[in-house]
Amino acid sequence: MSTATKADRRMLEALVCPLTQAVLQYDAERQELVSRPAKLAFPIRNGIPIMLVDEARSIA
Repeated sequence: MSTATKADRRMLEALVCPLTQAVLQYDAERQELVSRPAKLAFPIRNGIPIMLVDEARSIA
């Protein structure tokens, strides 16, 4: 999987958590967008963020 381009990073930084509306942190290594307040990590598959709670991974 390739790393995000600058345009991709700007797009990712504009997204917010669908539950809390909090800013998401981009984890390039795991290809996830992390919402600390919701304790969820949303996957990025083939460069597309999957912003569905049912698809998110719970984090501690």
